[in-house]
Amino acid sequence: MRLTSFTDYGLRMLMRLASAPCHAFTTAELATEFALSRNHLAKIAQRLAQAGIIETRRGGKGGACLALPPEQIRLGHVVRILEEGSALVECLGPSGTCTIDGSCRLKTRLKAAQRAFLDELDRATLADIALPPCPVDPA
Repeated sequence: MRLTSFTDYGLRMLMRLASAPCHAFTTAELATEFALSRNHLAKIAQRLAQAGIIETRRGGKGGACLALPPEQIRLGHVVRILEEGSALVECLGPSGTCTIDGSCRLKTRLKAAQRAFLDELDRATLADIALPPCPVDPA
């Protein structure tokens, strides 16, 4: 299974947030650290905030921080949130379009593989993959 860059960047963001739970990271900080688009990270942060994984604050002391302890955030849950709408293959997507439907035996196997992949990620938490603590400027 291949994750979208949206999910990859979201996991990186969460790994950094878990490294300094008392610090609110701005999207500009994270974009610079990971050499990513600030706008793309803002969209990811919005999705994670809507799901209750992170909290965001505006203003001078604003930024994003975890809404839950990293030990309570299951990786499978995060991947399901960030991969929402992205199917492993077209026939598993919302439209379910398949030109060989009715005689295809692959779809069932792919669903099982996807379920096993996410079940494995459910065994791990954000605490298991958090980046080492980073020095944070107290200013």
